[in-house]
Amino acid sequence: MNVFGGWGFLALIALLVVTAPFLGRYIARVFSDEALAKDTRLNRIEGRMLKTIGVDPKVEQSWKAYAASVVAFSAVSVVFLYATERLQGHLPLNPTHVGAVSPALAINTAVSFVTNTNWQNYAGESTMTMLTQTIGLSVQNFVSGAVGLSVAIALVRGLLRNRSNTIGNFWVDLVRSTTRILLPLSLIFAIILIAQGAVENLTYVKCITTIADGKQCIPGGLVATQEAIKELGTNGGGYFNANSIHPFENPTALTNFAEIYALLVIPFSLPFAFGRLTKRTRDGITIFTTMMVIWIASSLLLLHFEVGTNQLNLVKSSNISSVATAKVLPEGQDLRISATSCAVFASSTTSTSTGAVNCALDSIEPAAGGVALFNMMLGEVSPGGVGSGLYGILIFAILSVFIAGLMVGRTPEYLGKKIQSAEMKLVVIYLLLSPAAIMIFAAIAVILKTAKGAVGNPGSQGLSEIIYSYVSTGNNNGSALGGLAANTDFYNVTQALNMAIGRFGLMIPVLAIAGALAKKQTVPASSGTFNTDKPLFAVILGGTIILLVGLTYFPVLSLGPIMSHLQSAL
Repeated sequence: MNVFGGWGFLALIALLVVTAPFLGRYIARVFSDEALAKDTRLNRIEGRMLKTIGVDPKVEQSWKAYAASVVAFSAVSVVFLYATERLQGHLPLNPTHVGAVSPALAINTAVSFVTNTNWQNYAGESTMTMLTQTIGLSVQNFVSGAVGLSVAIALVRGLLRNRSNTIGNFWVDLVRSTTRILLPLSLIFAIILIAQGAVENLTYVKCITTIADGKQCIPGGLVATQEAIKELGTNGGGYFNANSIHPFENPTALTNFAEIYALLVIPFSLPFAFGRLTKRTRDGITIFTTMMVIWIASSLLLLHFEVGTNQLNLVKSSNISSVATAKVLPEGQDLRISATSCAVFASSTTSTSTGAVNCALDSIEPAAGGVALFNMMLGEVSPGGVGSGLYGILIFAILSVFIAGLMVGRTPEYLGKKIQSAEMKLVVIYLLLSPAAIMIFAAIAVILKTAKGAVGNPGSQGLSEIIYSYVSTGNNNGSALGGLAANTDFYNVTQALNMAIGRFGLMIPVLAIAGALAKKQTVPASSGTFNTDKPLFAVILGGTIILLVGLTYFPVLSLGPIMSHLQSAL
């Protein structure tokens, strides 16, 4: 399985560049009313589903009604998942007789999966029943990704429409995202995983007698289907505690490659869907290029620190004569999985809002962990999560044209919509709310004695563990640096609040921006309009993202992973 090297990384890039435009065109078609007129059979099926819940698919919503629907659906989902966890000991499909999940952990998990974060303060195979894993967690893997995609499409509609009071219908977008995009793709990837040996059964646990006359209990379950949507929906929650290191989730070199591709393909395809829907193909390519460059740069940087620095440390601490002969065998890494694969997976999972891992992040080099942390601090726009990546980078695009307009004296416009003070106030709320929540919760955790007691490592590494946990939950990623015993009432509650702020505290301003832009008249381009489909804008956009995040988080990065890296180099 240890075959993912430089050529594997190049093959991954090439596959994404080739396939993302095709998937983007398909996603655009899903949300194109003209094309949907031909899908009469699917329309009838979806119409019946919507009619069952009392929704008229022909009636559109204002941004306030759209936002209310998002919040109401998510609130009901949290209640349902919380109740399932608390009652699972009395429900069927519980062959190991697992009891109820504790209240604090249950609310943390419910909010985590509903917000597409999938942070796990528990071991999946010993805490959740098969019923909870399937009707609870797996279902949220689908619909939480669909919610993010729906909000992104609503923002695109806001940019497209003229003097309109509506931005679509959330319930229609939710159903279409699930039935026409996430379900079909998940079926394809699940078949690939099952064919390669990923577990998919209803046994859950099978105990056998070993040749040494001992007993070994092998866990099972509907693993492959959950693994497929876990990656495609940029969720990341593992069926097993080891996540994608576990051979039942990730058995071969092909599944390892496929899982990295799956967690990237939808986010990278959305800029092409954006270009298709807006009929501004070059703008879509500009956004795609910005995302791709940042992702490749972070992957190469993480590769440098993880592979190169690891080898240098091995040379220093042993009798190995050169880096060329050193083998990277760090603790926390499966020998089936190369250091290169670990680095690319870590970069990809933190650049999206996936959070899955195929190696223990606490075991990688401190500087490499700092790169993974910085990826999440970017707001995960490189390429980001399903939907959240697109609307996140569009917010940065609006900020970029406003700044560029101020610098050169041109009209701040984006796709023909004037960017004025009302939109910029909402942009500022979007950009500052999540970092503020992250820093406040982290500061409280650093001060409280009970919270500090959960830290497994002293000094800068311990600070990195705390910061990582709140950056991960606040940006709806879900990966963990490790070393932090976070299954306490304090962390369960504060992380749940952080996840809710990072999801809905950002979605509501996005929808408000969509509503404000939809009401405006599109103005034709003039000599004073700043071009947003040129390489120069890609440079400005990328620079704005890096500069803003760097200024926001540099102090804590200096005290955490940068300090750990300098200490390890001494």
